[in-house]
Amino acid sequence: MAVCCDLEVDVNGEETFLLDKKIICSFSGRLSKLFGKSTSAKRNKVIFHDFPGGAENFELMSRFCYNNGKIDINPSNISLLYSAAQFMEMDKSGSGNCNLLEKTKKSIEELSYWTWPDILVALKHCQDLEQVETSSGILEKCLDSLVGRLAMTSEASPCASTSSPDSSGFRLSCDTRSTKSLKNSFSRATWWFEDISVLNPNLIEMLIKSMVSREYNHVIISRFLFYYQKARFYSASSDEKRKVLEIVIDMLYTLDPSSISCKSLFGILHVVQSLNTRKSSRNKLESMIGSQMDQATLDNLLIPSPYGKSYLYDVNLVLRFLKAFLHGRGWQLSPMQMKKVASLIDLYIAEVAPDPCLKSSKFLALVMALPNSARDSWDELYHTMDIYLEVHTGLSEEEKMKICCALNYGKLSTEACIHLSQNAKFPSKSAVQALIFQQLKLKNLLQGANNTKLYTDSPCNFTETRDKAKKDKASEQIVLFSGRLDISADNEKLRAHLQGMQWRVMELEKICKKMLTQMAKITKSKVSSHSTARSLPRLCS
Repeated sequence: MAVCCDLEVDVNGEETFLLDKKIICSFSGRLSKLFGKSTSAKRNKVIFHDFPGGAENFELMSRFCYNNGKIDINPSNISLLYSAAQFMEMDKSGSGNCNLLEKTKKSIEELSYWTWPDILVALKHCQDLEQVETSSGILEKCLDSLVGRLAMTSEASPCASTSSPDSSGFRLSCDTRSTKSLKNSFSRATWWFEDISVLNPNLIEMLIKSMVSREYNHVIISRFLFYYQKARFYSASSDEKRKVLEIVIDMLYTLDPSSISCKSLFGILHVVQSLNTRKSSRNKLESMIGSQMDQATLDNLLIPSPYGKSYLYDVNLVLRFLKAFLHGRGWQLSPMQMKKVASLIDLYIAEVAPDPCLKSSKFLALVMALPNSARDSWDELYHTMDIYLEVHTGLSEEEKMKICCALNYGKLSTEACIHLSQNAKFPSKSAVQALIFQQLKLKNLLQGANNTKLYTDSPCNFTETRDKAKKDKASEQIVLFSGRLDISADNEKLRAHLQGMQWRVMELEKICKKMLTQMAKITKSKVSSHSTARSLPRLCS
């Protein structure tokens, strides 16, 4: 039988096919419309530039036509055949009852009966066919079936995954799983990580969105995303890495913050800094890290400054973390979280303070980033300021005063105040302010410190403190004395005055505490004696 080859088809420039026009046109509505009822013996040529699946899929479609509409439709070719059938219009109008589009649709409807590896194979062939994603239900149904099976975390993983032809290494047989008795629930919940990691970022995004909508365990999702990022990085190009990172960050941002590992977020941050990821993804990552600042460590925060910057550590990044921590996604901060972050930031400031390139404005921003209520004591910050002023000897008096104004004198210990009064690196006015606040503490202690509010909210408001202190005689004497001090006079003489007064304050504090202790004992003794007397029985007269 002579073979007729009157149709030449160029498929995407990959390969040219010589076909029988009559056979192909009997199944393809697209070619049938193109040639109409032409009976020309001349060979025709058709060029396709965007045939789905390329030459391999065109050959598959041609075999269907030459086999009189018979072909084995399976998970590895269903997406290809469906896309080819749509492209060539192989529906009822072109081939009557024996049409490829109808056959593939029927196979898709039976997807719920497929095994786990069958679904994975179909998804892997789908991920390169955008036409399938937009027009057929196969992708959505595959993902829906996949998520439905993953939701059954209480069951053992399907052993059929060992038959996935394209999956690599990590496979445990049924015997192995049964002998180890599925060691713990976490291993049962994460068995699928490697199987799914072969999918491209776009499919992963669709999968995670589906899992979140079904309220799948966020902890497991977050662990998978970190696993996926590492797994895809082994052989990926820079562009592919950037795409993976952006998808991973965007998906992590949709999860409950408490389900995400802070350590892993910092791991991603180090990778992000080496890739040109989009700004929105970087902002989301910083926001997630900021929301977990109470889980961070000092080593996490010691991030080198960007290339070209003179200072050692990226202070601006830490300031953005703190902003996200304080003004994050609407959660309520507990006092314990605030104090924990304050302790961490105090350590960080002490670490960056010796940097000779650290500007005073950045140092001040770090000191003032958290509210006063976050710290019970400012002694550590005072000593850090001392180090900063010692290293940065070129600061102007105005810059020094700005730094000193950030110091909360009301939360300094007596020892720290004495040290400040002797500290030549600090402006003299700071020593006077420290003295005033210590004497106000003594006054409040004498009057009953529990019922008196210290002026600690605004440490630099020297004038306001002085005006309030004038309301009683004791405070008036303190302020008038400090007002008579000539701050422009010899600093050493002034500091000697202040030191003497500080020692006097300490002595008075000791006497006051001793008196209060004795009064408490006397009061307790009287109450005890009175109670005993009442409890004795009345004697007969």
